[in-house]
Amino acid sequence: MDHIVYVDAKAKELDKLINSEKTAIIRGAAGRKLPYGKVDIGDMLYFINNNGEGKIKAKAAVTHVLNTEKLTKSESEQLVQANQDKLHLTEKQFSRWAGKRYLVLIEVDQVVEVEPFKINREDYGNMDDWLPVGSIDKVKNS
Repeated sequence: MDHIVYVDAKAKELDKLINSEKTAIIRGAAGRKLPYGKVDIGDMLYFINNNGEGKIKAKAAVTHVLNTEKLTKSESEQLVQANQDKLHLTEKQFSRWAGKRYLVLIEVDQVVEVEPFKINREDYGNMDDWLPVGSIDKVKNS
């Protein structure tokens, strides 16, 4: 399965992934929302900055996935802190994710830059920052 993942442009998340400073992505919510339960080892993540430029710029293979059970605020904060060496979150990002009831921690390897390409989001009207697309070729603009 291929996934399009929007990353934090202001926090230079894409650069951190490309230079291997960051080796994991985190998502979280009060409920089990995407990508909870939808990412598997071997899936391919395609990264796009959340700054409106609309181009995929890198990809990586998923090597490990943790979908938590319901966490207390304290457990959630501890889990994020314990994985900060992989996540390299800014204070703002830490505040956004720490404390969420459900967390998804996704480790990646072999992050490589790709020739930038635009995607067609018309089948994905919502503004989610995670799009499970099946095959990237389905959404690639020519």
